[in-house]
Amino acid sequence: MNRDKTIGFIGVGYMGHGMAKNLLEAGYPMWIRGNRNRTPVDSLISKGASEADSPRDMAQKCDIIHICLSNSPQVEDVIRGSDGILAGAREGLIVIDTTTADPKSTAALAQELAEKGATLVDAPLGRTPKEAEAGTLDAMVGCDDETFAAIKPVIECWAGNITHVGPTGSGHKMKLLMNFISMSYAALYSEVTVLGAAVGLSPAKTREVIGGSRLSNGFFDTFMSYAVDRDRDAHKFTIANASKDLRYVNAMATDAGVVNIMAGAAKHYFTHVEAIGKGGDYVPMIVDHVARLNGLDMAKETSNDSS
Repeated sequence: MNRDKTIGFIGVGYMGHGMAKNLLEAGYPMWIRGNRNRTPVDSLISKGASEADSPRDMAQKCDIIHICLSNSPQVEDVIRGSDGILAGAREGLIVIDTTTADPKSTAALAQELAEKGATLVDAPLGRTPKEAEAGTLDAMVGCDDETFAAIKPVIECWAGNITHVGPTGSGHKMKLLMNFISMSYAALYSEVTVLGAAVGLSPAKTREVIGGSRLSNGFFDTFMSYAVDRDRDAHKFTIANASKDLRYVNAMATDAGVVNIMAGAAKHYFTHVEAIGKGGDYVPMIVDHVARLNGLDMAKETSNDSS
């Protein structure tokens, strides 16, 4: 089934590939632009996507462009670059930024696009690459009511839980709050698991007791899938990206004049791991680094569980 809007997609990595795939399967014509990894690009081309020469080229061909990148500097580059979206933007173009981004940057980019007659929507994501492939992500959408009504059928192709949070910028602010909670969970669960091991409580027993109580949640289950079962792919979100999000949270709090002791404390674990060159590790692996800071080997602690 063909759709009446041509879609662009910039950033087809862990999350973007599944999102773009679901849009293609819904019948939308699509132009894509990837990075150095050709595997997801070639996969989408095999499903009917075309490859754009540049963000500018995409802006000239598409009605709606998705951006799914790692941080605000990358988003700024694809929008403001000499061959970027702004260079090809025209009246009526809608740009949906699904990156977890700095709200101050979002506000500035929205104004620059508006001057070209284009609209920036922030629609950051909740959940994991597994849900991206299944088309059941969470989306926190920031835009005006009219734009939300226009883009909702598109977002429904890749999201199962869609919340119109408020005007442009609201989605990125809400996503930072969500990631503040999840990354603080990671730091907290790491300390709990390591402290338990240090006083003779195995990681498996910690999971059994807390996982069976009202303190359990989906993030706890995923975190413990690595901490106890050593499933490296349980949550494929890098510590470097998490650290970036916590920096944005702390900056947002500073701008708002809000005391944020918890966010500041959580940030230091992630900053430490980046500083020792392990920012590419996934978030649940923070437990290994907290263990090492305390003279423990978490892999050994978990192997003792099964011995």
